Amino acid sequence: MATPTISQEMLNYFMQLNDAERKSILEMAKTFLSSRKTDMKPQSLEEYNGEVEQADAEIEAGDYVPHEEVMKRYLKQ
Repeated sequence: MATPTISQEMLNYFMQLNDAERKSILEMAKTFLSSRKTDMKPQSLEEYNGEVEQADAEIEAGDYVPHEEVMKRYLKQ
């Protein structure tokens, strides 16, 4: 017996869902696909180092949120 492909297995499960569940899965798939960057290329070492330097400068200038504050905000939710 042949093992079903991922696409076949997904279709089998998808067809068992009700309309509301199908719509939810469809929206999730659309979200995944729309978030892809089509013009994405590898980052050069120079670009990476520039971003690290910029981040370091922001931290030195005090432009950051301390871990404790992040945790306070997170735990309030």
